[in-house]
Amino acid sequence: MHSSNNVWRSQSGGIFAVLVLIAIEASSAKCLAQTSGNQPVTAPGSAAQNVLEAGDVYLPGSRVYVLVGKTGIGHEHGVEGQIKQGRINLNAARDAGLLLFDMASFTADTPEARKFVGLKKPEESSTQQQLVDSNMRGNGVLGVAKFPTASFVIKQITKVDKPSNRNLPQIQLDGDFSLHGVTRPMQVLAEVEEKNGWTHLIGRFTMLQSQFGITPFKKAFGAVGVTDQLSVWGDLWISKQRQAAPRPAATH
Repeated sequence: MHSSNNVWRSQSGGIFAVLVLIAIEASSAKCLAQTSGNQPVTAPGSAAQNVLEAGDVYLPGSRVYVLVGKTGIGHEHGVEGQIKQGRINLNAARDAGLLLFDMASFTADTPEARKFVGLKKPEESSTQQQLVDSNMRGNGVLGVAKFPTASFVIKQITKVDKPSNRNLPQIQLDGDFSLHGVTRPMQVLAEVEEKNGWTHLIGRFTMLQSQFGITPFKKAFGAVGVTDQLSVWGDLWISKQRQAAPRPAATH
């Protein structure tokens, strides 16, 4: 680009430059509008994935699951959430990646969630499940309107000598977990399975809602509620090389 002195050398030149800038901005806005629908412009490891690079998390096939315990005469819940962006370099000892969670996508008592966390078929009606979702996403708990995402910044990955219960290799991911505007250090123990050009990573950690400024939901003077401690799993499929993104079922 020319310097401001050259651009504004004459009045006619200044008007011409302004018209050109307006045309460029209008064209850019049009392109953004066209790509903000079914095919948004995205960074590697984010929402729309046509081609995956090594280390990219395959988002349609990856999920977060949460076991929410009960207090009083409440009910246990299995919660399922989506990952908005993800990249993990399992070969890097430090600064190994980032996971960004879409908190508005978290849904209680899906069949997949309840099965994953070991619960039976839900007893609640669909109306009751919608109420649970509303309470969970509302200002009293997750507050997704103000905190639409959570994140896990992976600072260090170390190998664990002891294999998992399925006799698979294990690693420990150390990093900073940010939720509800609060960031705390977190350790995640994960088992690693290599499968058909993918790394299937299943990690688990426990957390206290109160440590992140969240008051566990209660009603009826505490007779119905959920526990402060939650068990959280990440079920991730990570590309081992550059490849076209498959259908979710192709990784399983």
